[in-house]
Amino acid sequence: MSDSIWTELSFSDLAADSPNSIVGGPFGSNLVSSDYTESGVPVIRGQNMGGGRWVGGDFAFVSDEKAESLRANLARPGDVVFTQRGTLGQVALVPGAPWDRYVISQSQMKATVNRDLADPLFVYYYFTSPVEQQYIFANAIQTGVPHSNLGQLRAHPMRIPLVAEQRAIAGVLGALDDKIEQNRRTAQALEKLARAIFRAWFVDFEPVKAKAAGATSFPSMPQPVFDALPTRFVDSAIGPVPEGWGVKPLSEACTLVSGGTPKRSESSYWGGGVPWYSVRDAPSDGNVWVTTTAENISEVGLADSAARLLPKGGTIISARGTVGKIAMAGAPMAFNQSCYGLLPTDEQAFGYLYQLVQSAVGELQQRTHGSVFDTITRATFDALMVVSPDGSVVSGFTQVVGKYFDLMLALKKESSKLAQMRDYLLPKLLSGQVRVRDAERIAATVA
Repeated sequence: MSDSIWTELSFSDLAADSPNSIVGGPFGSNLVSSDYTESGVPVIRGQNMGGGRWVGGDFAFVSDEKAESLRANLARPGDVVFTQRGTLGQVALVPGAPWDRYVISQSQMKATVNRDLADPLFVYYYFTSPVEQQYIFANAIQTGVPHSNLGQLRAHPMRIPLVAEQRAIAGVLGALDDKIEQNRRTAQALEKLARAIFRAWFVDFEPVKAKAAGATSFPSMPQPVFDALPTRFVDSAIGPVPEGWGVKPLSEACTLVSGGTPKRSESSYWGGGVPWYSVRDAPSDGNVWVTTTAENISEVGLADSAARLLPKGGTIISARGTVGKIAMAGAPMAFNQSCYGLLPTDEQAFGYLYQLVQSAVGELQQRTHGSVFDTITRATFDALMVVSPDGSVVSGFTQVVGKYFDLMLALKKESSKLAQMRDYLLPKLLSGQVRVRDAERIAATVA
């Protein structure tokens, strides 16, 4: 156990000595959708929570005048924001940029803490710990939509060390999250680069146009691939394409695999070692790979159901309800019947197929049908025509971008280990079971 001083108190004891240090959102009619503008002061809503430590995502805005009228409901950098109704348990910090103030919505609460008593990042980690999350859910008001209120937030019991140790604890956990965030940004940049190369080669045909204009090379393309390119275009069902290329249905550019769900009533079908993908597992961190899933099935469940095993590298696309969420299988995995698995005709061209499907998502979404849920079927893939390039160009693309996808997968696996370490250390540090110096040593083994 840690020998530092830990104090039991209520959350209100940590509030800053200033007006509205712990406050909820404005009352109903004081902030409505008609108040929203295209720019101005951002509004923190539920969709801006749950993405990690920081408030973020796509914001609605209000005018400066409206924000001034709601100044009691403003949050500023370093404040801690809590979800009051909706997805209970969400906690996030207000970042220092790019805005210096935010309006909190009716479904949120915010707290400005006394920095001499509490570190905001420590408070964030404290409320996201399993014990505190369980406390929030157990004490939720069940009348109507489950929710909490300001009284509960103010009275929330806490056991915390002195602020210096709070900062040290937050520093250990924050360093792990910083590395995860760095990996996320790197993966986003790699995917963006792969997407740009795909578009240049297979949508805008820039290398062919450059060669036709007299260029002797193209920056992203291997020289042998460039040398073999045509210099003319021919008409096709989807417009001009390079001579020697063609068009075909998307269903012929890949192999479609259907998904399935083992019987829920058979306990032996669930909890095994086979990842089982559903749309909730779709990546949201900018990395295309999925390496773990919320649920796993057993080999018996796989064999006794319509589920099929997709090999590592296969593309998965959601096809019912939330249509068009795509991912790459980071390990052999099955998936439910609301998704399709796609395999390239060239077994090495996984990255090419992913980008091909990604480029076609908009059209697939436009072609959905269904009286209850938006749906895409095999007929949808049959009807969507895509360019069919020369095989050597696809191989060249695979050669160029394959290393990007490999690195993205490595980053995903590293981030998964870092997250596991953070989740292991979080409750132990917050309870005093592990000292900071020991946690730093443990974290160093994966950081």
